[in-house]
Amino acid sequence: MTLDLFAADAPELEDEVLSPGAVVLRGFATAQASALKDDLGRVAAAAPFRHLVTPGGLRMSVAMTNCGELGWVSDRRGYRYEPVDPDSGLRWPALPDSLRVLARDAAARAGYEDFLPDACLVNRYAPGARLSLHQDRDELDLRAPIVSVSLGLPATFLWGGEVRADKSRKLALHHGDVAVWGGPSRLRFHGVLALKDGEHPFAGRHRINLTFSKVRA
Repeated sequence: MTLDLFAADAPELEDEVLSPGAVVLRGFATAQASALKDDLGRVAAAAPFRHLVTPGGLRMSVAMTNCGELGWVSDRRGYRYEPVDPDSGLRWPALPDSLRVLARDAAARAGYEDFLPDACLVNRYAPGARLSLHQDRDELDLRAPIVSVSLGLPATFLWGGEVRADKSRKLALHHGDVAVWGGPSRLRFHGVLALKDGEHPFAGRHRINLTFSKVRA
């Protein structure tokens, strides 16, 4: 029997603590899926998905775009946040209200009140795309949490330790799950294993991940 995560009467799932200050809110974003899809479509129309290049010259397997006051970019000069889309020369699309409210509410549920993100990195995973272990440390305000929303195909999330060599925990993230980490876990390493092929009504053969952050202190 397949669980319909779009159904209004789908059972409420329990939150899952990853480490002090870090939690997965199971199914938290499921009810907002329709509004999120429409708003993300408008963001991608204004700032299309693209594959960035690492400072070492490697093409990233994950396609990305941004919305909000600042957008995360990568090229030969390094990783950083910029207010302007380098492809168009225009400011990134504004952060839609549906995304802002979701990020704020998820952060509050995880114990981080008054979260006001100024950046949302939108990653699109195709089958085979992956994200190696890394820290989110390009933000100036490390007091604020990271809010990460999973939509579409399921993925295997890696939750590591304070150094890259620490053993990582593997856990499945499904459509609507929201991971929030901050405080003592703010700089924990994390990543995503290669996405398995599949089909999902939200995003077809893709996984969409939204990463909300507070960049400016």
